[in-house]
Amino acid sequence: MTESSVMPLHMRRVEFDPAPELAAARDEEGVTQVKTAFGADAWLVTRYADVREVLGDAERFKIAPQTLARLPGAPELTEEQLAKLNAGNLLGVDPPEHTRLRRMLTPEFTIRRMRRLEPRIKRIIDDHLDAMEAAGSPADLVSSFALPIPSLVICELLGVPYEDREGFQHRSSRMLDMSVPAEERVGLQFEARMYMEQLVRRIQADPGEDLLGMLVREHGDDLTTDELIGIGSLLLFAGHETTSNMLSLGTLALLRHPEQLEIMKKDPERIDGAVEELLRWLSIVHSGTTKVATTEVELGGRTIAPGDLVICALPAANRDPALLPDADKFDVSRGAPGHVAFGHGVHHCLGAPLARMELKTAFPALFQRFPGLRLTDTAPQFRSFYAVYGMSSLEVAW
Repeated sequence: MTESSVMPLHMRRVEFDPAPELAAARDEEGVTQVKTAFGADAWLVTRYADVREVLGDAERFKIAPQTLARLPGAPELTEEQLAKLNAGNLLGVDPPEHTRLRRMLTPEFTIRRMRRLEPRIKRIIDDHLDAMEAAGSPADLVSSFALPIPSLVICELLGVPYEDREGFQHRSSRMLDMSVPAEERVGLQFEARMYMEQLVRRIQADPGEDLLGMLVREHGDDLTTDELIGIGSLLLFAGHETTSNMLSLGTLALLRHPEQLEIMKKDPERIDGAVEELLRWLSIVHSGTTKVATTEVELGGRTIAPGDLVICALPAANRDPALLPDADKFDVSRGAPGHVAFGHGVHHCLGAPLARMELKTAFPALFQRFPGLRLTDTAPQFRSFYAVYGMSSLEVAW
Protein backbone atom coordinates (compact mmCIF):
# COMPACT_ATOMS: atom_id res chain seq x y z
CA MET A 1 0.00 0.00 0.00
CA THR A 2 1.45 3.39 -0.94
CA GLU A 3 1.73 6.21 1.57
CA SER A 4 -0.92 8.22 -0.29
CA SER A 5 -3.42 5.35 -0.02
CA VAL A 6 -3.20 5.01 3.79
CA MET A 7 -6.36 6.36 5.39
CA PRO A 8 -5.53 9.69 7.12
CA LEU A 9 -6.31 9.69 10.84
CA HIS A 10 -9.06 12.32 10.60
CA MET A 11 -10.98 10.21 8.02
CA ARG A 12 -10.96 6.94 9.94
CA ARG A 13 -14.37 5.61 11.00
CA VAL A 14 -15.90 2.47 12.39
CA GLU A 15 -19.38 2.65 10.88
CA PHE A 16 -20.96 5.69 12.64
CA ASP A 17 -18.09 6.40 15.02
CA PRO A 18 -14.70 8.11 14.76
CA ALA A 19 -12.10 5.33 14.89
CA PRO A 20 -10.76 4.55 18.41
CA GLU A 21 -7.34 6.00 17.51
CA LEU A 22 -8.96 9.30 16.46
CA ALA A 23 -10.95 9.49 19.71
CA ALA A 24 -7.74 8.68 21.62
CA ALA A 25 -5.89 11.50 19.82
CA ARG A 26 -8.57 13.90 21.07
CA ASP A 27 -8.74 12.57 24.62
CA GLU A 28 -4.97 12.20 25.13
CA GLU A 29 -3.38 15.00 23.07
CA GLY A 30 -5.96 17.28 21.48
CA VAL A 31 -3.52 18.60 18.87
CA THR A 32 -1.30 16.03 17.21
CA GLN A 33 1.04 15.79 14.22
CA VAL A 34 -0.18 13.69 11.28
CA LYS A 35 0.39 13.07 7.58
CA THR A 36 -2.28 14.22 5.15
CA ALA A 37 -3.68 11.87 2.50
CA PHE A 38 -0.93 13.19 0.21
CA GLY A 39 2.02 12.77 2.54
CA ALA A 40 2.35 16.35 3.82
CA ASP A 41 2.90 17.08 7.53
CA ALA A 42 0.00 18.74 9.32
CA TRP A 43 -1.42 19.44 12.77
CA LEU A 44 -4.67 17.63 13.52
CA VAL A 45 -6.99 19.55 15.86
CA THR A 46 -9.56 17.28 17.52
CA ARG A 47 -11.16 19.05 20.51
CA TYR A 48 -14.35 21.07 20.17
CA ALA A 49 -13.04 24.35 21.64
CA ASP A 50 -9.81 24.21 19.61
CA VAL A 51 -11.67 23.40 16.38
CA ARG A 52 -13.95 26.40 16.91
CA GLU A 53 -10.91 28.58 17.56
CA VAL A 54 -9.24 27.53 14.29
CA LEU A 55 -12.38 27.78 12.17
CA GLY A 56 -13.41 31.06 13.78
CA ASP A 57 -10.13 32.89 13.09
CA ALA A 58 -9.65 33.62 9.39
CA GLU A 59 -6.67 35.87 10.16
CA ARG A 60 -4.39 33.41 11.95
CA PHE A 61 -5.69 30.35 10.03
CA LYS A 62 -6.18 30.96 6.31
CA ILE A 63 -7.31 28.53 3.60
CA ALA A 64 -4.32 26.47 2.49
CA PRO A 65 -3.65 27.14 -1.22
CA GLN A 66 -3.83 23.45 -2.08
CA THR A 67 -6.18 22.60 -4.91
CA LEU A 68 -6.55 19.19 -6.52
CA ALA A 69 -4.30 20.56 -9.24
CA ARG A 70 -1.38 20.84 -6.81
CA LEU A 71 -1.60 17.29 -5.50
CA PRO A 72 1.20 14.76 -6.05
CA GLY A 73 0.71 13.12 -9.44
CA ALA A 74 -1.44 15.93 -10.78
CA PRO A 75 -0.53 17.46 -14.16
CA GLU A 76 1.35 20.75 -14.20
CA LEU A 77 -1.01 23.67 -14.64
CA THR A 78 -0.32 27.30 -15.43
CA GLU A 79 -1.21 30.03 -12.94
CA GLU A 80 -3.97 31.07 -15.35
CA GLN A 81 -5.46 27.55 -15.27
CA LEU A 82 -5.22 27.46 -11.46
CA ALA A 83 -6.92 30.85 -11.21
CA LYS A 84 -9.75 29.56 -13.43
CA LEU A 85 -10.19 26.47 -11.25
CA ASN A 86 -10.36 28.55 -8.08
CA ALA A 87 -12.52 31.44 -9.31
CA GLY A 88 -15.82 31.67 -7.43
CA ASN A 89 -14.93 28.79 -5.08
CA LEU A 90 -16.08 30.01 -1.66
CA LEU A 91 -14.15 27.18 0.00
CA GLY A 92 -10.92 28.32 -1.64
CA VAL A 93 -10.82 31.99 -0.61
CA ASP A 94 -10.74 34.04 2.59
CA PRO A 95 -12.07 37.54 3.35
CA PRO A 96 -12.30 40.06 1.78
CA GLU A 97 -12.81 38.04 -1.44
CA HIS A 98 -14.92 35.46 0.38
CA THR A 99 -17.06 38.21 1.94
CA ARG A 100 -17.74 39.76 -1.47
CA LEU A 101 -18.92 36.45 -2.98
CA ARG A 102 -20.88 35.29 0.04
CA ARG A 103 -22.77 38.59 0.37
CA MET A 104 -24.31 38.01 -3.07
CA LEU A 105 -25.37 34.44 -2.24
CA THR A 106 -26.58 34.72 1.35
CA PRO A 107 -30.04 36.18 0.51
CA GLU A 108 -30.80 33.03 -1.52
CA PHE A 109 -30.17 30.75 1.48
CA THR A 110 -32.09 32.50 4.24
CA ILE A 111 -34.55 30.45 6.31
CA ARG A 112 -37.38 32.59 4.91
CA ARG A 113 -36.32 31.81 1.33
CA MET A 114 -36.00 28.12 2.17
CA ARG A 115 -39.56 28.07 3.52
CA ARG A 116 -40.75 29.16 0.10
CA LEU A 117 -39.08 26.04 -1.29
CA GLU A 118 -40.67 23.74 1.29
CA PRO A 119 -43.81 22.79 -0.73
CA ARG A 120 -41.67 21.84 -3.73
CA ILE A 121 -39.28 19.81 -1.54
CA LYS A 122 -42.30 17.96 -0.06
CA ARG A 123 -43.58 17.21 -3.55
CA ILE A 124 -40.20 15.86 -4.67
CA ILE A 125 -39.99 13.63 -1.58
CA ASP A 126 -43.55 12.33 -2.03
CA ASP A 127 -42.89 11.56 -5.70
CA HIS A 128 -39.86 9.44 -4.79
CA LEU A 129 -41.75 7.66 -2.02
CA ASP A 130 -44.52 6.91 -4.55
CA ALA A 131 -41.93 5.45 -6.92
CA MET A 132 -40.35 3.36 -4.14
CA GLU A 133 -43.76 2.01 -3.14
CA ALA A 134 -44.70 1.22 -6.73
CA ALA A 135 -41.40 -0.60 -7.37
CA GLY A 136 -41.95 -2.69 -4.25
CA SER A 137 -39.90 -4.03 -1.38
CA PRO A 138 -36.93 -4.34 -0.96
CA ALA A 139 -35.23 -1.19 -2.24
CA ASP A 140 -31.80 0.41 -2.16
CA LEU A 141 -32.49 3.56 -0.17
CA VAL A 142 -29.39 5.31 -1.59
CA SER A 143 -30.35 5.06 -5.27
CA SER A 144 -34.12 5.32 -4.84
CA PHE A 145 -34.38 8.03 -2.17
CA ALA A 146 -31.25 9.48 -0.56
CA LEU A 147 -29.38 10.45 -3.73
CA PRO A 148 -32.11 11.59 -6.16
CA ILE A 149 -33.99 13.91 -3.75
CA PRO A 150 -31.14 16.36 -2.93
CA SER A 151 -29.99 16.15 -6.56
CA LEU A 152 -33.38 17.23 -7.87
CA VAL A 153 -33.71 19.98 -5.25
CA ILE A 154 -30.31 21.50 -6.03
CA CYS A 155 -30.89 21.14 -9.81
CA GLU A 156 -34.13 23.10 -9.54
CA LEU A 157 -32.60 25.70 -7.23
CA LEU A 158 -29.63 26.34 -9.54
CA GLY A 159 -31.36 25.84 -12.88
CA VAL A 160 -29.44 22.67 -13.81
CA PRO A 161 -31.28 20.19 -16.10
CA TYR A 162 -32.12 17.15 -13.96
CA GLU A 163 -31.46 14.83 -16.90
CA ASP A 164 -27.75 15.76 -16.57
CA ARG A 165 -27.59 14.35 -13.02
CA GLU A 166 -25.89 11.04 -13.88
CA GLY A 167 -22.93 12.90 -15.33
CA PHE A 168 -22.41 15.26 -12.41
CA GLN A 169 -23.10 12.55 -9.81
CA HIS A 170 -20.42 10.34 -11.37
CA ARG A 171 -17.93 13.22 -11.47
CA SER A 172 -18.68 14.28 -7.89
CA SER A 173 -18.34 10.75 -6.56
CA ARG A 174 -14.99 10.18 -8.28
CA MET A 175 -13.65 13.60 -7.24
CA LEU A 176 -14.49 12.87 -3.58
CA ASP A 177 -12.86 9.43 -3.71
CA MET A 178 -9.38 9.97 -2.27
CA SER A 179 -8.17 6.67 -3.78
CA VAL A 180 -8.72 7.92 -7.35
CA PRO A 181 -5.43 9.09 -8.91
CA ALA A 182 -4.91 12.86 -8.70
CA GLU A 183 -4.54 13.16 -12.48
CA GLU A 184 -8.02 11.69 -13.03
CA ARG A 185 -9.54 13.87 -10.30
CA VAL A 186 -8.08 17.02 -11.85
CA GLY A 187 -9.43 15.94 -15.24
CA LEU A 188 -12.87 15.47 -13.70
CA GLN A 189 -12.64 18.93 -12.14
CA PHE A 190 -12.02 20.44 -15.59
CA GLU A 191 -14.91 18.37 -17.03
CA ALA A 192 -17.21 19.69 -14.30
CA ARG A 193 -16.18 23.26 -15.08
CA MET A 194 -16.72 22.76 -18.81
CA TYR A 195 -20.22 21.48 -18.11
CA MET A 196 -21.01 24.42 -15.83
CA GLU A 197 -19.50 26.90 -18.31
CA GLN A 198 -21.96 25.77 -21.01
CA LEU A 199 -24.83 26.09 -18.54
CA VAL A 200 -23.74 29.53 -17.30
CA ARG A 201 -23.42 30.88 -20.84
CA ARG A 202 -26.96 29.69 -21.62
CA ILE A 203 -28.25 31.34 -18.45
CA GLN A 204 -26.35 34.57 -19.22
CA ALA A 205 -28.14 34.68 -22.57
CA ASP A 206 -31.55 34.03 -20.98
CA PRO A 207 -31.56 34.28 -17.15
CA GLY A 208 -34.50 32.53 -15.48
CA GLU A 209 -35.87 32.62 -11.93
CA ASP A 210 -33.34 30.10 -10.55
CA LEU A 211 -30.34 31.02 -8.40
CA LEU A 212 -27.83 31.29 -11.26
CA GLY A 213 -30.32 33.38 -13.23
CA MET A 214 -30.73 35.68 -10.21
CA LEU A 215 -26.95 36.09 -9.92
CA VAL A 216 -26.72 37.01 -13.61
CA ARG A 217 -29.58 39.54 -13.35
CA GLU A 218 -28.62 41.15 -10.05
CA HIS A 219 -24.83 40.76 -9.96
CA GLY A 220 -23.87 40.24 -13.60
CA ASP A 221 -21.57 43.27 -13.54
CA ASP A 222 -19.89 42.20 -10.26
CA LEU A 223 -19.21 38.56 -11.10
CA THR A 224 -16.98 37.28 -13.89
CA THR A 225 -18.10 34.30 -15.95
CA ASP A 226 -15.38 32.23 -14.24
CA GLU A 227 -16.77 33.20 -10.83
CA LEU A 228 -20.30 32.23 -11.85
CA ILE A 229 -18.97 28.89 -13.07
CA GLY A 230 -17.13 28.35 -9.78
CA ILE A 231 -20.16 29.24 -7.66
CA GLY A 232 -22.44 26.97 -9.69
CA SER A 233 -19.96 24.09 -9.61
CA LEU A 234 -19.48 24.29 -5.83
CA LEU A 235 -23.20 24.53 -5.02
CA LEU A 236 -24.06 21.64 -7.35
CA PHE A 237 -21.25 19.51 -5.92
CA ALA A 238 -21.95 20.31 -2.25
CA GLY A 239 -25.73 20.47 -2.56
CA HIS A 240 -26.32 16.82 -3.34
CA GLU A 241 -23.34 14.89 -1.92
CA THR A 242 -23.72 16.05 1.67
CA THR A 243 -27.50 15.87 2.12
CA SER A 244 -27.65 12.58 0.25
CA ASN A 245 -25.22 10.91 2.64
CA MET A 246 -27.01 12.38 5.66
CA LEU A 247 -30.29 10.84 4.45
CA SER A 248 -28.84 7.35 4.00
CA LEU A 249 -26.61 7.32 7.09
CA GLY A 250 -29.34 8.99 9.17
CA THR A 251 -31.90 6.38 8.16
CA LEU A 252 -29.49 3.59 9.10
CA ALA A 253 -28.78 5.28 12.46
CA LEU A 254 -32.51 5.52 13.25
CA LEU A 255 -33.17 1.91 12.20
CA ARG A 256 -30.24 0.73 14.33
CA HIS A 257 -31.60 2.75 17.30
CA PRO A 258 -35.32 1.90 17.29
CA GLU A 259 -35.92 3.56 20.66
CA GLN A 260 -34.68 6.88 19.20
CA LEU A 261 -36.79 6.41 16.09
CA GLU A 262 -39.81 5.80 18.33
CA ILE A 263 -39.19 9.07 20.21
CA MET A 264 -39.10 10.93 16.89
CA LYS A 265 -42.26 9.21 15.61
CA LYS A 266 -44.27 9.81 18.78
CA ASP A 267 -43.44 13.51 19.00
CA PRO A 268 -43.16 15.21 15.58
CA GLU A 269 -42.10 18.41 17.37
CA ARG A 270 -38.78 16.72 18.10
CA ILE A 271 -37.73 16.62 14.45
CA ASP A 272 -35.61 19.78 14.68
CA GLY A 273 -33.60 18.42 17.61
CA ALA A 274 -33.40 14.97 16.04
CA VAL A 275 -31.88 16.38 12.85
CA GLU A 276 -29.32 18.40 14.84
CA GLU A 277 -28.37 15.29 16.80
CA LEU A 278 -27.99 13.29 13.58
CA LEU A 279 -25.80 16.06 12.12
CA ARG A 280 -23.64 16.11 15.26
CA TRP A 281 -23.42 12.37 15.80
CA LEU A 282 -22.73 11.45 12.16
CA SER A 283 -20.52 14.43 11.16
CA ILE A 284 -20.25 13.31 7.55
CA VAL A 285 -17.73 16.03 6.56
CA HIS A 286 -14.42 14.90 8.02
CA SER A 287 -12.61 18.20 8.17
CA GLY A 288 -13.76 20.94 5.84
CA THR A 289 -10.93 22.97 4.34
CA THR A 290 -7.26 22.56 5.24
CA LYS A 291 -5.86 25.70 6.91
CA VAL A 292 -2.41 27.22 7.06
CA ALA A 293 -1.15 29.18 10.07
CA THR A 294 -0.14 32.76 9.26
CA THR A 295 1.62 33.38 12.57
CA GLU A 296 2.91 31.38 15.53
CA VAL A 297 -0.04 30.03 17.51
CA GLU A 298 -0.24 28.16 20.82
CA LEU A 299 -3.06 25.64 20.62
CA GLY A 300 -3.77 22.69 22.88
CA GLY A 301 -0.32 22.96 24.42
CA ARG A 302 1.41 22.82 21.01
CA THR A 303 3.26 25.53 19.13
CA ILE A 304 2.06 25.84 15.55
CA ALA A 305 4.55 27.68 13.34
CA PRO A 306 3.72 30.06 10.47
CA GLY A 307 3.19 28.05 7.30
CA ASP A 308 2.16 24.85 9.13
CA LEU A 309 -0.90 23.04 7.78
CA VAL A 310 -3.85 22.56 10.17
CA ILE A 311 -6.72 20.06 9.79
CA CYS A 312 -9.82 20.11 12.00
CA ALA A 313 -11.39 16.71 12.82
CA LEU A 314 -15.10 17.56 12.92
CA PRO A 315 -16.35 14.08 13.99
CA ALA A 316 -13.92 14.04 16.93
CA ALA A 317 -14.89 17.57 17.97
CA ASN A 318 -18.61 16.76 17.83
CA ARG A 319 -18.05 13.74 20.10
CA ASP A 320 -15.88 15.72 22.55
CA PRO A 321 -16.93 15.00 26.19
CA ALA A 322 -16.27 18.71 26.85
CA LEU A 323 -19.10 19.61 24.44
CA LEU A 324 -21.77 17.53 26.17
CA PRO A 325 -22.03 14.52 28.51
CA ASP A 326 -22.03 11.03 27.02
CA ALA A 327 -21.19 12.53 23.62
CA ASP A 328 -20.74 9.15 21.94
CA LYS A 329 -24.37 8.30 22.60
CA PHE A 330 -27.01 9.01 19.94
CA ASP A 331 -29.87 10.80 21.71
CA VAL A 332 -32.49 12.70 19.69
CA SER A 333 -33.87 14.36 22.83
CA ARG A 334 -30.73 16.47 23.35
CA GLY A 335 -31.85 19.38 21.20
CA ALA A 336 -29.09 21.34 19.48
CA PRO A 337 -26.06 21.86 21.73
CA GLY A 338 -23.94 23.70 19.12
CA HIS A 339 -22.18 21.20 16.85
CA VAL A 340 -19.63 22.00 14.13
CA ALA A 341 -21.04 19.61 11.49
CA PHE A 342 -21.57 22.63 9.19
CA GLY A 343 -18.25 24.15 10.18
CA HIS A 344 -17.89 27.45 12.02
CA GLY A 345 -16.86 31.02 11.33
CA VAL A 346 -16.85 32.72 7.94
CA HIS A 347 -16.89 29.40 6.06
CA HIS A 348 -19.89 28.00 7.96
CA CYS A 349 -21.90 26.07 5.36
CA LEU A 350 -23.92 28.47 3.22
CA GLY A 351 -26.43 25.75 2.37
CA ALA A 352 -27.14 24.71 5.99
CA PRO A 353 -30.75 26.06 5.94
CA LEU A 354 -31.48 24.08 2.77
CA ALA A 355 -29.93 20.87 4.14
CA ARG A 356 -31.92 21.21 7.37
CA MET A 357 -35.14 21.79 5.45
CA GLU A 358 -34.59 18.67 3.32
CA LEU A 359 -33.69 16.47 6.31
CA LYS A 360 -36.58 17.70 8.49
CA THR A 361 -39.00 16.99 5.66
CA ALA A 362 -37.56 13.71 4.36
CA PHE A 363 -37.11 11.65 7.55
CA PRO A 364 -40.70 12.00 8.86
CA ALA A 365 -42.13 11.44 5.36
CA LEU A 366 -40.09 8.25 4.90
CA PHE A 367 -41.18 6.71 8.20
CA GLN A 368 -44.80 7.82 7.83
CA ARG A 369 -45.01 6.19 4.41
CA PHE A 370 -43.23 3.00 5.54
CA PRO A 371 -43.91 2.61 9.29
CA GLY A 372 -42.53 -0.92 9.12
CA LEU A 373 -39.28 0.09 7.38
CA ARG A 374 -36.50 -2.32 8.31
CA LEU A 375 -33.03 -3.41 7.28
CA THR A 376 -32.59 -6.57 5.22
CA ASP A 377 -29.86 -9.20 5.62
CA THR A 378 -27.81 -7.41 2.95
CA ALA A 379 -25.00 -5.56 4.75
CA PRO A 380 -24.97 -1.75 4.31
CA GLN A 381 -22.05 -0.50 2.23
CA PHE A 382 -20.14 2.44 3.75
CA ARG A 383 -18.01 4.80 1.65
CA SER A 384 -14.79 5.16 3.60
CA PHE A 385 -11.97 6.75 1.56
CA TYR A 386 -14.10 9.75 0.58
CA ALA A 387 -13.91 13.43 1.50
CA VAL A 388 -17.60 13.19 2.49
CA TYR A 389 -18.43 10.08 4.53
CA GLY A 390 -21.52 8.14 3.59
CA MET A 391 -22.98 5.06 2.00
CA SER A 392 -22.91 3.47 -1.44
CA SER A 393 -25.91 1.22 -0.74
CA LEU A 394 -28.49 0.58 1.99
CA GLU A 395 -31.08 -2.12 1.33
CA VAL A 396 -34.38 -1.69 3.19
CA ALA A 397 -37.69 -3.53 3.18
CA TRP A 398 -41.20 -2.83 4.45
